[in-house]
Amino acid sequence: MAFLPGYIKLYENGELSKRIKSLKECLSSCVICPRRCGVNRNQGVQGICRIGSSPVVSAAHPHFGEEPPLAGVSGSGVIFMTYCNMKCVYCQNFDISQEGDGEEVASEELSMMMVGLQKHGCHNINFVTPTHQVPQIAAALPKAIENGLRLPLVYNCGGYEEAGTIRLLDGIFDIYMPDFKYGDDETAFMLSFAPGYVESAKAAIIEMHRQVGDLVIDVSGIAQRGLIVRHLVLPGGLAGTGEVMRFLAKEVSKDTYVNIMDQYRPSYMAVDNPDLARPVTKEEFSEAIRLAKAAGLRRIEGE
Repeated sequence: MAFLPGYIKLYENGELSKRIKSLKECLSSCVICPRRCGVNRNQGVQGICRIGSSPVVSAAHPHFGEEPPLAGVSGSGVIFMTYCNMKCVYCQNFDISQEGDGEEVASEELSMMMVGLQKHGCHNINFVTPTHQVPQIAAALPKAIENGLRLPLVYNCGGYEEAGTIRLLDGIFDIYMPDFKYGDDETAFMLSFAPGYVESAKAAIIEMHRQVGDLVIDVSGIAQRGLIVRHLVLPGGLAGTGEVMRFLAKEVSKDTYVNIMDQYRPSYMAVDNPDLARPVTKEEFSEAIRLAKAAGLRRIEGE
């Protein structure tokens, strides 16, 4: 049987329109992310994320650098959403996430970006940094569906999520791909100005897994549904890898697909931070892999 994304059923039974309404209501005194700024984004007021009521997009194109189950042979159809609810001092996409590279687009334009990526042959539609713009993304879905969209949707986020918002996305996104950046809140605040990051990420990841389960890959090696967790190894063990891996193995699933990433390079403000102004060593990365295995995780990308 051919894969059918969950959002199709929600659209057909009228539930999608209800979810869109609920998500938009969250913007009236914004509680979309853990920062809970409380501003009325429906009237164009901007909180910490600097996005009002309309979607703002930096780029949309096939991308071949994602995890193999997402990129496949035809690429993941990435849509880079402008700005971010985190403030990572080492962000490699700081021109988009912090400096606001991108343009405001109409909802119909966002719809057609999705359809265009499907026509290009991409395996999925991959929203990069969607957290602060999920109401806008959901609002663009009906028109995309009416124009033939049938690809899995990927929620590619930094992990600083509001579990209540994630619950409203049940059935809309087929693949969740959160970062789990830190094992302790002190580091999360110091490097990403994200208070309460650890508990927010844990609650969100548990809810994501409840919705979609472990990653399901088809006979061609392409992801259809499930959870992928990314963890970027930082210099000096700052990411708290051991705690992150123990949580995933114990509280989520030992079959969680985890991508342990070694591509950290000093970017943005990290070049002026003595703790961050160098790449990760081979020994540090090997230790991160060891910690993941010691926790009992069985699906480790990067080893």
